[in-house]
Amino acid sequence: MLQLADMRLWSGRVDGEDGKAGKRWHQDIVPLHLDSPPGFSILGFASDEGVRRNKGRIGAAKGPRILRLALANLPKTFGAPLYDAGNVRVEKDDLESGQAMLGARITELMSAGHFPMVLGGGHEIAYGSYQGIARWMREQHRDKTLGIINFDAHLDIRLPAPQGSSGTPFYQIAEQCDLNGRPFNYLCVGAAATANTPALYQRAEELGAQVISDREIVPWRIELVQRQIADFIDRVDFVYLTIDLDFLPAAVMPAVSAPAGRGVAFELFEPLLDTVLESKKVCLADMAEFNPYFDIEDHAARTAARVIFQIANGIKG
Repeated sequence: MLQLADMRLWSGRVDGEDGKAGKRWHQDIVPLHLDSPPGFSILGFASDEGVRRNKGRIGAAKGPRILRLALANLPKTFGAPLYDAGNVRVEKDDLESGQAMLGARITELMSAGHFPMVLGGGHEIAYGSYQGIARWMREQHRDKTLGIINFDAHLDIRLPAPQGSSGTPFYQIAEQCDLNGRPFNYLCVGAAATANTPALYQRAEELGAQVISDREIVPWRIELVQRQIADFIDRVDFVYLTIDLDFLPAAVMPAVSAPAGRGVAFELFEPLLDTVLESKKVCLADMAEFNPYFDIEDHAARTAARVIFQIANGIKG
Protein backbone atom coordinates (compact mmCIF):
# COMPACT_ATOMS: atom_id res chain seq x y z
CA MET A 1 0.00 0.00 0.00
CA LEU A 2 1.27 3.47 -0.90
CA GLN A 3 0.95 5.98 1.94
CA LEU A 4 1.11 9.74 1.52
CA ALA A 5 3.79 11.70 3.35
CA ASP A 6 2.99 12.50 6.97
CA MET A 7 4.47 15.98 7.26
CA ARG A 8 3.71 16.11 10.99
CA LEU A 9 6.90 14.10 11.50
CA TRP A 10 8.98 16.99 10.20
CA SER A 11 9.27 19.43 13.09
CA GLY A 12 12.08 20.75 15.25
CA ARG A 13 14.27 23.67 16.19
CA VAL A 14 14.07 26.96 14.27
CA ASP A 15 17.10 29.27 14.30
CA GLY A 16 15.38 32.36 12.94
CA GLU A 17 18.29 34.65 13.80
CA ASP A 18 20.53 32.81 11.32
CA GLY A 19 18.37 33.41 8.25
CA LYS A 20 18.43 31.03 5.29
CA ALA A 21 21.81 29.58 6.34
CA GLY A 22 20.21 28.42 9.58
CA LYS A 23 17.57 26.20 7.95
CA ARG A 24 17.04 22.61 9.00
CA TRP A 25 15.53 19.73 7.05
CA HIS A 26 12.11 20.11 8.65
CA GLN A 27 11.93 23.72 7.41
CA ASP A 28 12.82 22.86 3.83
CA ILE A 29 11.17 19.51 3.11
CA VAL A 30 7.85 19.41 1.23
CA PRO A 31 5.60 16.59 -0.01
CA LEU A 32 6.57 15.23 -3.41
CA HIS A 33 4.19 16.00 -6.29
CA LEU A 34 4.18 14.82 -9.89
CA ASP A 35 5.50 18.16 -11.14
CA SER A 36 8.12 18.68 -8.40
CA PRO A 37 11.56 19.69 -9.74
CA PRO A 38 14.23 16.96 -9.33
CA GLY A 39 15.62 16.66 -5.82
CA PHE A 40 16.53 14.39 -2.92
CA SER A 41 13.46 12.30 -2.15
CA ILE A 42 12.85 10.35 1.07
CA LEU A 43 10.79 7.19 0.48
CA GLY A 44 9.90 4.71 3.23
CA PHE A 45 9.53 0.94 2.95
CA ALA A 46 7.62 -0.22 6.03
CA SER A 47 8.22 -3.96 6.14
CA ASP A 48 8.93 -6.61 8.76
CA GLU A 49 7.94 -9.58 6.64
CA GLY A 50 11.38 -10.33 5.20
CA VAL A 51 12.98 -10.30 8.65
CA ARG A 52 10.17 -12.46 10.04
CA ARG A 53 10.76 -15.04 7.30
CA ASN A 54 14.49 -14.88 8.06
CA LYS A 55 13.84 -15.52 11.77
CA GLY A 56 15.22 -12.14 12.87
CA ARG A 57 14.04 -9.55 15.40
CA ILE A 58 11.03 -7.81 13.92
CA GLY A 59 10.39 -4.11 14.32
CA ALA A 60 12.07 -2.52 11.29
CA ALA A 61 8.69 -1.59 9.80
CA LYS A 62 8.71 1.33 12.26
CA GLY A 63 12.11 2.43 10.95
CA PRO A 64 10.95 4.96 8.32
CA ARG A 65 8.89 6.88 10.86
CA ILE A 66 11.62 7.11 13.50
CA LEU A 67 14.34 7.91 10.97
CA ARG A 68 12.31 10.84 9.69
CA LEU A 69 12.08 12.17 13.23
CA ALA A 70 15.87 11.85 13.53
CA LEU A 71 16.43 13.61 10.19
CA ALA A 72 14.14 16.55 10.94
CA ASN A 73 16.68 18.64 12.87
CA LEU A 74 19.63 18.13 10.53
CA PRO A 75 21.03 21.35 9.06
CA LYS A 76 20.14 21.84 5.39
CA THR A 77 23.58 22.08 3.79
CA PHE A 78 22.86 21.23 0.14
CA GLY A 79 21.03 23.26 -2.45
CA ALA A 80 18.75 20.68 -4.08
CA PRO A 81 15.06 20.46 -3.20
CA LEU A 82 14.16 18.04 -0.40
CA TYR A 83 11.01 15.91 -0.58
CA ASP A 84 9.04 13.34 1.36
CA ALA A 85 7.65 10.77 -1.09
CA GLY A 86 5.63 8.85 1.51
CA ASN A 87 5.83 5.14 2.30
CA VAL A 88 5.26 1.80 0.67
CA ARG A 89 3.77 -0.43 3.38
CA VAL A 90 3.80 -4.22 3.14
CA GLU A 91 0.35 -5.55 3.98
CA LYS A 92 0.23 -8.66 6.19
CA ASP A 93 2.59 -11.25 4.68
CA ASP A 94 2.43 -10.07 1.05
CA LEU A 95 6.07 -9.07 0.73
CA GLU A 96 6.25 -9.70 -2.99
CA SER A 97 3.50 -7.19 -3.80
CA GLY A 98 5.18 -4.66 -1.55
CA GLN A 99 8.52 -5.11 -3.29
CA ALA A 100 6.85 -4.71 -6.70
CA MET A 101 5.12 -1.54 -5.53
CA LEU A 102 8.39 -0.18 -4.14
CA GLY A 103 10.08 -0.88 -7.46
CA ALA A 104 7.34 0.90 -9.42
CA ARG A 105 7.56 3.94 -7.13
CA ILE A 106 11.36 4.07 -7.46
CA THR A 107 11.15 3.91 -11.26
CA GLU A 108 8.66 6.77 -11.19
CA LEU A 109 10.97 8.90 -9.04
CA MET A 110 14.13 8.16 -11.01
CA SER A 111 12.40 8.76 -14.34
CA ALA A 112 11.41 12.21 -13.07
CA GLY A 113 15.04 12.97 -12.19
CA HIS A 114 14.86 12.49 -8.43
CA PHE A 115 17.44 10.76 -6.25
CA PRO A 116 15.51 8.29 -4.06
CA MET A 117 16.77 7.69 -0.51
CA VAL A 118 14.76 4.68 0.62
CA LEU A 119 14.37 3.93 4.32
CA GLY A 120 13.59 0.39 5.47
CA GLY A 121 12.36 -1.96 6.68
CA GLY A 122 14.40 -5.14 6.48
CA HIS A 123 16.96 -5.87 3.79
CA GLU A 124 14.22 -7.33 1.64
CA ILE A 125 14.12 -3.68 0.57
CA ALA A 126 17.01 -4.47 -1.80
CA TYR A 127 14.99 -6.67 -4.14
CA GLY A 128 12.33 -3.98 -4.45
CA SER A 129 14.94 -1.28 -5.01
CA TYR A 130 16.60 -3.37 -7.70
CA GLN A 131 13.31 -3.87 -9.53
CA GLY A 132 12.93 -0.11 -9.71
CA ILE A 133 16.46 0.52 -10.94
CA ALA A 134 16.31 -2.33 -13.48
CA ARG A 135 13.11 -0.96 -15.02
CA TRP A 136 14.57 2.57 -15.13
CA MET A 137 17.68 1.27 -16.88
CA ARG A 138 15.65 -0.78 -19.39
CA GLU A 139 13.62 2.31 -20.26
CA GLN A 140 16.39 4.93 -20.33
CA HIS A 141 19.85 3.34 -20.09
CA ARG A 142 19.60 -0.05 -21.74
CA ASP A 143 23.29 -0.18 -22.71
CA LYS A 144 24.62 0.84 -19.28
CA THR A 145 25.84 -1.42 -16.48
CA LEU A 146 24.95 -1.44 -12.78
CA GLY A 147 27.12 -2.23 -9.78
CA ILE A 148 25.68 -3.04 -6.35
CA ILE A 149 27.69 -2.00 -3.28
CA ASN A 150 26.32 -3.48 -0.08
CA PHE A 151 27.74 -2.42 3.29
CA ASP A 152 26.66 -5.42 5.33
CA ALA A 153 27.79 -8.07 7.79
CA HIS A 154 25.73 -10.58 5.78
CA LEU A 155 26.09 -11.61 2.15
CA ASP A 156 22.30 -11.98 1.86
CA ILE A 157 22.52 -14.54 -0.95
CA ARG A 158 20.55 -17.33 0.69
CA LEU A 159 18.33 -19.40 -1.56
CA PRO A 160 14.71 -18.22 -1.56
CA ALA A 161 13.31 -21.56 -0.45
CA PRO A 162 10.42 -21.42 -0.54
CA GLN A 163 10.12 -17.61 -0.34
CA GLY A 164 12.34 -14.56 -0.49
CA SER A 165 13.33 -12.91 2.78
CA SER A 166 15.73 -10.32 4.17
CA GLY A 167 18.49 -12.90 3.64
CA THR A 168 17.87 -13.60 -0.06
CA PRO A 169 17.71 -10.32 -2.04
CA PHE A 170 21.05 -10.48 -3.79
CA TYR A 171 20.55 -14.07 -4.86
CA GLN A 172 17.17 -13.01 -6.27
CA ILE A 173 18.86 -10.12 -8.06
CA ALA A 174 21.50 -12.49 -9.46
CA GLU A 175 18.69 -14.70 -10.79
CA GLN A 176 17.05 -11.74 -12.49
CA CYS A 177 20.36 -10.66 -14.03
CA ASP A 178 20.85 -14.16 -15.41
CA LEU A 179 17.32 -14.30 -16.84
CA ASN A 180 17.78 -10.94 -18.53
CA GLY A 181 21.30 -11.50 -19.79
CA ARG A 182 22.71 -8.79 -17.53
CA PRO A 183 25.97 -8.94 -15.53
CA PHE A 184 25.66 -9.39 -11.77
CA ASN A 185 28.15 -6.92 -10.33
CA TYR A 186 28.01 -7.24 -6.55
CA LEU A 187 30.43 -6.06 -3.86
CA CYS A 188 29.71 -6.80 -0.19
CA VAL A 189 31.78 -4.65 2.18
CA GLY A 190 32.08 -5.65 5.83
CA ALA A 191 31.04 -9.30 5.66
CA ALA A 192 31.56 -11.15 8.95
CA ALA A 193 32.84 -14.73 9.09
CA THR A 194 30.54 -15.30 12.08
CA ALA A 195 27.47 -14.24 10.10
CA ASN A 196 27.88 -16.31 6.92
CA THR A 197 28.21 -20.06 6.44
CA PRO A 198 30.84 -21.64 4.15
CA ALA A 199 27.99 -22.43 1.74
CA LEU A 200 27.25 -18.72 1.39
CA TYR A 201 30.88 -17.87 0.67
CA GLN A 202 30.97 -20.64 -1.93
CA ARG A 203 27.79 -19.29 -3.51
CA ALA A 204 29.29 -15.80 -3.58
CA GLU A 205 32.29 -17.18 -5.46
CA GLU A 206 30.02 -19.04 -7.90
CA LEU A 207 28.04 -15.85 -8.55
CA GLY A 208 31.22 -13.83 -9.14
CA ALA A 209 30.54 -11.59 -6.15
CA GLN A 210 33.35 -9.64 -4.51
CA VAL A 211 33.66 -9.65 -0.73
CA ILE A 212 35.64 -7.43 1.63
CA SER A 213 35.53 -8.80 5.16
CA ASP A 214 35.10 -6.74 8.30
CA ARG A 215 38.59 -7.84 9.47
CA GLU A 216 40.14 -6.24 6.37
CA ILE A 217 38.70 -2.84 7.28
CA VAL A 218 41.29 -1.56 9.74
CA PRO A 219 43.09 1.81 9.85
CA TRP A 220 46.34 0.59 8.26
CA ARG A 221 44.48 -0.94 5.29
CA ILE A 222 41.81 1.70 4.71
CA GLU A 223 43.42 3.15 1.58
CA LEU A 224 43.71 -0.33 0.05
CA VAL A 225 40.01 -0.97 0.73
CA GLN A 226 39.15 2.40 -0.83
CA ARG A 227 41.09 1.39 -3.95
CA GLN A 228 39.23 -1.93 -4.10
CA ILE A 229 35.92 -0.10 -3.97
CA ALA A 230 37.05 2.48 -6.54
CA ASP A 231 38.22 -0.28 -8.91
CA PHE A 232 34.80 -1.93 -8.65
CA ILE A 233 33.06 1.36 -9.41
CA ASP A 234 35.31 2.04 -12.39
CA ARG A 235 33.92 -1.05 -14.13
CA VAL A 236 30.25 0.05 -14.04
CA ASP A 237 28.16 3.00 -15.20
CA PHE A 238 25.77 3.29 -12.25
CA VAL A 239 25.95 2.27 -8.59
CA TYR A 240 23.13 1.11 -6.35
CA LEU A 241 24.23 1.76 -2.76
CA THR A 242 22.57 -0.31 -0.05
CA ILE A 243 23.45 -0.09 3.64
CA ASP A 244 22.49 -2.67 6.22
CA LEU A 245 23.12 -0.95 9.53
CA ASP A 246 24.05 -4.26 11.17
CA PHE A 247 27.54 -3.96 9.69
CA LEU A 248 28.29 -1.33 12.35
CA PRO A 249 29.37 -2.52 15.83
CA ALA A 250 26.52 -3.44 18.16
CA ALA A 251 27.76 -0.83 20.65
CA VAL A 252 27.18 1.85 18.01
CA MET A 253 24.17 0.26 16.31
CA PRO A 254 22.21 -1.99 18.68
CA ALA A 255 18.90 -1.14 17.01
CA VAL A 256 19.00 -3.69 14.19
CA SER A 257 17.52 -7.08 13.43
CA ALA A 258 20.86 -8.88 14.03
CA PRO A 259 23.51 -6.89 15.97
CA ALA A 260 27.15 -7.32 14.94
CA GLY A 261 29.62 -8.96 17.31
CA ARG A 262 32.49 -6.96 15.78
CA GLY A 263 31.33 -4.74 12.96
CA VAL A 264 33.15 -1.96 11.13
CA ALA A 265 34.10 1.16 13.09
CA PHE A 266 32.03 4.18 12.12
CA GLU A 267 35.10 6.37 11.59
CA LEU A 268 36.37 3.83 9.03
CA PHE A 269 33.01 3.51 7.31
CA GLU A 270 32.77 7.26 6.61
CA PRO A 271 35.78 7.46 4.23
CA LEU A 272 34.61 4.29 2.46
CA LEU A 273 31.20 5.86 1.94
CA ASP A 274 32.89 9.02 0.65
CA THR A 275 34.74 6.90 -1.92
CA VAL A 276 31.42 5.61 -3.24
CA LEU A 277 29.73 9.01 -3.28
CA GLU A 278 32.65 10.84 -4.88
CA SER A 279 32.29 8.61 -7.94
CA LYS A 280 29.08 10.51 -8.82
CA LYS A 281 27.70 7.21 -10.12
CA VAL A 282 25.26 6.46 -7.30
CA CYS A 283 21.71 6.56 -8.71
CA LEU A 284 19.83 5.29 -5.64
CA ALA A 285 20.55 4.50 -2.00
CA ASP A 286 18.64 2.60 0.64
CA MET A 287 19.10 1.82 4.32
CA ALA A 288 17.96 -1.44 5.89
CA GLU A 289 17.34 -3.12 9.23
CA PHE A 290 16.96 -0.12 11.54
CA ASN A 291 14.80 -1.45 14.38
CA PRO A 292 13.77 1.33 16.78
CA TYR A 293 12.47 -1.12 19.40
CA PHE A 294 16.08 -1.78 20.40
CA ASP A 295 17.34 1.80 20.34
CA ILE A 296 18.67 3.53 23.45
CA GLU A 297 17.61 7.17 23.79
CA ASP A 298 17.64 7.52 19.98
CA HIS A 299 21.42 6.97 19.81
CA ALA A 300 21.17 4.57 16.84
CA ALA A 301 18.60 6.75 15.07
CA ARG A 302 21.01 9.69 15.25
CA THR A 303 23.82 7.54 13.87
CA ALA A 304 21.64 6.41 10.98
CA ALA A 305 20.61 10.02 10.33
CA ARG A 306 24.27 11.01 10.13
CA VAL A 307 24.80 8.41 7.41
CA ILE A 308 21.84 9.76 5.43
CA PHE A 309 23.18 13.30 5.93
CA GLN A 310 26.51 12.19 4.42
CA ILE A 311 24.72 10.61 1.46
CA ALA A 312 22.55 13.67 0.82
CA ASN A 313 25.52 16.01 0.82
CA GLY A 314 27.63 13.64 -1.25
CA ILE A 315 24.91 13.35 -3.88
CA LYS A 316 23.42 16.84 -3.89
CA GLY A 317 26.04 18.95 -2.13
